[in-house]
Amino acid sequence: MATPPDVSDASDTTVASTAPAAPAAPARADARPAEHSRAHGVPGTELPPIVPRRRIGLRLSAVAALLVFAMVLVSVVRNEAFQWDVVGQYFTTTAVLDGLLLTLWLTGAVMVLGFLFGTVLAVMRLSANPVLRTLSWGYVWVFRSTPLLVQLLFWFNIGALYPTLGLGIPYGPQLFTIKTVNLLGPTLTAVIGLTLHESAYAAEVVRGGILSVDSGQTEAAQALGLSRRRTLRRIVVPQAMRSIVPTAGNMLIGTLKGTSIVSVLAVHDLLYSVQLVYNQNYQVIPLLMVATLWYIAVTTVLSGGQYYVERYYARGSSRSLPPTPAQRLRIRLTAVRARLHTLTAPGGR
Repeated sequence: MATPPDVSDASDTTVASTAPAAPAAPARADARPAEHSRAHGVPGTELPPIVPRRRIGLRLSAVAALLVFAMVLVSVVRNEAFQWDVVGQYFTTTAVLDGLLLTLWLTGAVMVLGFLFGTVLAVMRLSANPVLRTLSWGYVWVFRSTPLLVQLLFWFNIGALYPTLGLGIPYGPQLFTIKTVNLLGPTLTAVIGLTLHESAYAAEVVRGGILSVDSGQTEAAQALGLSRRRTLRRIVVPQAMRSIVPTAGNMLIGTLKGTSIVSVLAVHDLLYSVQLVYNQNYQVIPLLMVATLWYIAVTTVLSGGQYYVERYYARGSSRSLPPTPAQRLRIRLTAVRARLHTLTAPGGR
C-alpha cells in the first residue's frame, strides 16, 4: 500500500532524530580564535587595529636636543674668533705633523712597554710567593699615589740625585761610568716616566682580567696536566682579554691625551709644537683648535679599532656577534629601500 507523502517525511525525520550523532571534527591546531583576528585589525572585524602609543614627550625632547646641538654647532662654525682660515693653514704644516708623529710614537711605545711590565707585575701579584706579591703591591701603591707630573719632573732632575751611573763590581772597581745628564734626555725621560706610571695601572687591569676568568678553567687545565705557564698563556689570558680590552682601550686614549703633559719637559709633541707656533704669531685660539682637531681625529680612529678588537674577543661569549657599523648602515639602507619600493608600488600605502 502506498504511503502518503506527509507520513513518509515524518518517518524520515523520526529516524534521523533517533540516529546517533556523528562525532564532531577535531579542531585544527593552527586555528586561531576570532578574538585574535579582531585584535590584530583584520578587515571586517569589530575591534580597531592595535597601534603603539605615541611618545610625544620623547619626540619633543629629541627635537629640543637637536635644536640645542644645531645652535652650538652654528655658533662655533660662524664665530670669527676661531679663525678657521688660520686653522686650515696650519693644520697640515710640517711642525704640527712632526709633533703629531712624536705623540703617536710616545703613545705606542708607552702602551707596549707599560703593558709588558704591567703583565709581569700582575703575575707577581697573583703569585704564591709573598715576597713577589709584596713587591708588586708596593710598586703599584707608589706609582698610583704620585701625580704623573711629579714623576716626570723627578725623572727629569734625576741627575741631582745620581750625577753618574756606572757598571762594575759591587763595592769594587767600576767598569765604566756615564753622566746622567748625557744619558737621560727629555724624550727618554718622558718614555721612562710615562711607562712606569702606566705599568702600575696596566698591572691592575691585567690582574682584574685574570681574576674574571672562572677558576674551573684553571682546574680543568691542571686536570689535563698542563703547566701553570701554559695554562696562563693558552687558556686564562685569551678569556681574560674580554675584560682587559675595554679598559686597555680607555688607557690607550688616556695615554694619547696624557702625552701632552710632556710639553713641560720641552719634548716636541703635538701640543708643544703648536705652542712654539703661536708663541711666534700670537694666534693662540686657532693653533689650539689645530691640536684639538688632531686629538679628536686620532681618538676617533682608536675608538673604532677598540670596537673591532672587542668584537673579536667576544666570539666565545655570545652565539652571534653584534653587527658592525657598516652592517648596521647596510641593514637600514635595505629597510629604507624596501619601504620606498612598497610606497611606490601600485596600491602601496
